[in-house]
Amino acid sequence: MTTFGLEDLKRLLTSDSNTGDGSEITESSLTDEFTELGYDSLALLELVSKVEREFGIKLPDDALENMLTPKSTVYYISARIAEKEENRT
Repeated sequence: MTTFGLEDLKRLLTSDSNTGDGSEITESSLTDEFTELGYDSLALLELVSKVEREFGIKLPDDALENMLTPKSTVYYISARIAEKEENRT
């Protein structure tokens, strides 16, 4: 079973040089909005693209509305991966 966790989120968000180093995402900031953590909408669009490529899932156009915080993003992406794997069996 494929999983998506906080470390995956940090790795994908910081895999280009235009974003932070991931240190701003901590256990205590999981419910802070990405804008408060210094990530703009472009960084989140790039995250969606990276998730789709790496995990082989297609996220809907309104995905960003469900991915406002690190915690909600991990849950949302994890659920989409689980749906994909469930549909395969």
